[in-house]
Amino acid sequence: MPRPRSLTDEQLVAAALSVIDRDGLPGLTMRAVARELGIATMGLYRYVADRQALEVLVVDRIFGTVDLALPAVNWADRIRILMERLRAAADAHPAAVPLVLRHRQAAPAALLLIETMLAALTEGGYTGTGRVVAQRTLIGYLLGFLQNEHYAALSGTGTVTMSELAPERYPHLSDTAADARTLSVAEEFRRGLDIVLRGLGG
Repeated sequence: MPRPRSLTDEQLVAAALSVIDRDGLPGLTMRAVARELGIATMGLYRYVADRQALEVLVVDRIFGTVDLALPAVNWADRIRILMERLRAAADAHPAAVPLVLRHRQAAPAALLLIETMLAALTEGGYTGTGRVVAQRTLIGYLLGFLQNEHYAALSGTGTVTMSELAPERYPHLSDTAADARTLSVAEEFRRGLDIVLRGLGG
């Protein structure tokens, strides 16, 4: 292999995301990323300490694509917009969702997102431990939704199977599963977020 050229974080992350998007998360290895870059595997360690450090760079890139410039609307609508943008950023690389869940607090770009969310909550009157709970509730909703969206999708076999359960034994479950199959991901996210924000007074 030729001597490794100088690489930027942008090039490293682009290569890692190419591997993830093409081969899924199990395909993300230092060897695979090095091959994507056209360098020797050991050469990659000149730029990143290990796979975990590479994963953090990937998550930082995903969060970094979120536009934090929010319109001058009320605090709850700003959070709605921010949450929609967050979900869209994660959805752009669905195989990387487990990395988002795992490294969300290690990525510098995530800290800016949290700061933006906390600013909106502060405007909404949240301070102290109330703000802590509100922020964690919103993040919990987002992370839970991403897990459901990508690992228990409405179009998946699990929902189909439940919709075919014997209604005399599982009347509510079979009926709800049938309704779930008619609901788009975007609508489910929006309506669920509305419930959370109503609970927060927004």
